[in-house]
Amino acid sequence: MSARHREALAHLLYGLSEGGGFVQLTGEVGTGKTTICRCLLEQVPDNVDIALVLNPKVTSTELIATVCDELGIEYPGGDTSIKALTDELNRYLLDAHARGRRTVLILDEAQNLSADVLEQVRLLTNLETSTQKLLQIVLIGQPELRSLLAREDMRQLSQRVTARYHLDPISREEAGAYIRHRLQICGTSQPVFSKRSVDRIQRLSGGIPRLINVLCDRSMLGAYVEGKVQVDPKVVKKAAREVLAEDDSGDEPGGGLKWATAALVLLVLLGLAVVLQPWQRTGTTVSVPAVDAEKPAEIVTQAVVEPVIDVDVLPDELQAQLTAEPEPEPEPEPEPEPESPALAALLLETDSSNYRAAWTELFSLWSVELPVSVKPDFCDFAKQYGLLCMLEQGNWNTLRQFNRPVILQLATADGRRVPVVLQYLDDSIAEVIIGNELYRLAIEQVEQNWYGDYTLLLQPPPGGRLFMKIGDRGPVVSWLRQQLELAQGVKIPTADPLVFDFVLQKQVLDFQRKHGLVADGIVGKNTIIHLNTASGREGVPRLLPGLS
Repeated sequence: MSARHREALAHLLYGLSEGGGFVQLTGEVGTGKTTICRCLLEQVPDNVDIALVLNPKVTSTELIATVCDELGIEYPGGDTSIKALTDELNRYLLDAHARGRRTVLILDEAQNLSADVLEQVRLLTNLETSTQKLLQIVLIGQPELRSLLAREDMRQLSQRVTARYHLDPISREEAGAYIRHRLQICGTSQPVFSKRSVDRIQRLSGGIPRLINVLCDRSMLGAYVEGKVQVDPKVVKKAAREVLAEDDSGDEPGGGLKWATAALVLLVLLGLAVVLQPWQRTGTTVSVPAVDAEKPAEIVTQAVVEPVIDVDVLPDELQAQLTAEPEPEPEPEPEPEPESPALAALLLETDSSNYRAAWTELFSLWSVELPVSVKPDFCDFAKQYGLLCMLEQGNWNTLRQFNRPVILQLATADGRRVPVVLQYLDDSIAEVIIGNELYRLAIEQVEQNWYGDYTLLLQPPPGGRLFMKIGDRGPVVSWLRQQLELAQGVKIPTADPLVFDFVLQKQVLDFQRKHGLVADGIVGKNTIIHLNTASGREGVPRLLPGLS
């Protein structure tokens, strides 16, 4: 999953942890909402029961009956009124609560819910004990769902949403990493798509993963038919004509039609200008010889009279088309230099001992010695020194933001994954440790073997807590306040330094915006890493020395 997908999943998990109310996930068609839903189902605790409704375009009675069916609730066949069904559901939820179980209802394609059904869904959240809601509801839908919940008559439901996330299309860098990942899963680490073809795929798909899949699939088929070992932009253009609703002409939807229309209008205007041109009348009759179809046409060189067009009398739109400066032709992209085999050869020479060597080097950067007697799991060993592991996916910008040395998982030609330590990174050079040797390599060379997987060590707050939000209290909140004061250079006023209040949340939001984080006022792993860096916390190694 991309960084956006991981953030969306984190918001859903956070909403589920709140217990009660609604969680909302929206996104365009094909952005991966269902994929996130599947990941959510894989990560729910064992004491949670899930009712998944994939087609909510039903009546209120049918919806509650579907929920009962999903949860295995028996109800009288002769009495399927809303009251009878709700009573049975309430009894089930009370029994589940007494047994220490929680119940979650997931409504996919929720933008199709009618107003009446949505109101009935809201009423289901009224099933509660004196201290806790009995039913958690997750709404997953297209952007129309946001508009629906923003209506005045939906404000009661909207106010009960405890977590919201809108899933945007993925970026160019994420698209490249996504394509490489899919290819690696298929068993190849070769650059099947050139950089220019990835650019075109991103532009045509708009960053929608589903369209990226379709374009890549058809492009590879086209390259195979033409006997090419790499997909180029021409192949992508042909694939787009076959699988997309619009043409790729002009590199924008409808671009070819716009240019054809403009050209036709220009030709008509030129013709009119020639006809209306005030020629000097001489009274001379001009005879045009007949064309002999059997003879090739002769080329006659003669002076051409340029027609004069008064653009000021034309409509504004035509004036703009006729007077616009022609767009410069794009300069051809230079052919990529042949890839150096040095890194690929180094990776092939590694063996299983490289795994321990990489962790030994990463721990040494944190001034921690890894004893020979310690066996994997090394992440468990890290906890003894107040360090936690983050196994994530990202890109070079992600690593620059975190500013921490990491273990990269590089792919070999034979399909193995080799862990190497990235200890330094700038705009063009990456210093990596392979085994016990340090190598300075061009970023492009490392990128050919890296699909975004990395492991980072995180220094958590005292007590190891990695999640803080408004309303929390305790010593960890005092730690957060101190770190923010150091990082922001301000004194944060408060009546109780142990309480996460609104003033502290505002400082968190300011800090997140300043460092390009998701500004949600919630302190998680990403915010903690940036806090440790910005506050100058001691003992923290840097990927870019001197950069705070």
